[in-house]
Amino acid sequence: MHWTHESGGPTFVGMSPASSRAAATPAVAAPVPSPSSGDTRMSPGGPGYRRMSFALFLAGVATFALLYSTQALLPLVSADFGASASAASWTVSGATGALALCVLPLSALSERFGRRTVMTASLSVAVTLGLLVPFAPNLGVLIALRALQGAALAGLPASAMAYLAEEVRPKALVAAIGLFVAGNSIGGMSGRVIGGWIAQAWGWRAAVGTIGVIAVVCAIAFRMLLPAPRNFTPGSLRPRALARTVGGHLANPLLRRLYVIGALFMTVFGAVYTVIGYRLTAAPFSLPQGVVGSIFLIYLVGTASSAAAGKLVARLGRRGTLYLAAGTTTAGLLLALVPQLLVVLLGLMLITAGFFAGHATASSSVSHTATHGRAQASALYQSAYYIGSSVGSAVGAVAFHAAGWGGTVALGFVAVLGVVSITVWGTYAARATARGTVRGAAHAH
Repeated sequence: MHWTHESGGPTFVGMSPASSRAAATPAVAAPVPSPSSGDTRMSPGGPGYRRMSFALFLAGVATFALLYSTQALLPLVSADFGASASAASWTVSGATGALALCVLPLSALSERFGRRTVMTASLSVAVTLGLLVPFAPNLGVLIALRALQGAALAGLPASAMAYLAEEVRPKALVAAIGLFVAGNSIGGMSGRVIGGWIAQAWGWRAAVGTIGVIAVVCAIAFRMLLPAPRNFTPGSLRPRALARTVGGHLANPLLRRLYVIGALFMTVFGAVYTVIGYRLTAAPFSLPQGVVGSIFLIYLVGTASSAAAGKLVARLGRRGTLYLAAGTTTAGLLLALVPQLLVVLLGLMLITAGFFAGHATASSSVSHTATHGRAQASALYQSAYYIGSSVGSAVGAVAFHAAGWGGTVALGFVAVLGVVSITVWGTYAARATARGTVRGAAHAH
């Protein structure tokens, strides 16, 4: 979800190249058409809006239920294949890593072949693979199927945002994107919760199979409900132009800092939630798998904190909100070290709240900072974000295998320290830039 509250109004990513060029050259930008001038974009109460909103909600549910379908089940996967936590964690890291690598090229394909086409193809491939996952004969095949699934799902995030930016009127865009993000959150949470209880009764294969069937239903309903695009203009695939745009974003120091901050926050989150199942099923907690899956209901705290991020940014500024998010995450990591269940759960709540607030702040700042190629700027952020998820899952599991829960928490502390260091660096850079601007103005006079 990428918008900013730091300028006069919200700015959204995921627009076509033409839209991005217009945003970068206000002097020649065409005015937004009003309803009376034949605006064909959707709005609440208008034809197709409810169908569109529900369709993208279902796409979000399917995407994130599939992407993290094995995360809450890792102890059972380890037991079934006789694998360590670090080896089994690749069923999560492989999926998120492949998504990170593919999100930029698939977002470019959506500029040529259309948002709905790319989203439909991505979901179709992903749900087909989801039905094959339960039959994986060994861990290597399971990891390969999960990686292919992650690569397929990469077509959803950037394409969905772009579809909404093109097909929904600006005043309705916040609500429409909010419902899509709600689908992401509910999909990720419900897949883990439902999977946990099914796995407790019938095993992890039955759990991921059930999630796959649910995703098939969501994908079919999505394709039947989503209205055909009315404002999409196909572009050409120009690799050199795409490379120049990406290179320009990576040359921007602020964007680079935001990408790394997003990756570091997700490193903490990915590490903690990949390993927490092993932590809670072992002594002194020894919780059953269904209860461990239900721990992911804590995601609801993150939904609330991400919604509050806009107000926090308005009050504290971007850097102030990032400091608050990092402090909240640190407090949660400290509490998670205490070997008492209620204290650990409180720690998870703080980690979740801090992560979602930090992620919402960093991602919204990307769209505020990028003056052109916003779709590519968003895709780069998502790539960094899922690289963080992949690294956090893999390295967090290695740390757990080597040093227990304390090792995973130590990794979280290192990542949070990185967020704080980069934010401090950005604060000094902003002050230096401001001083230079003031001196330049003084010399001019």
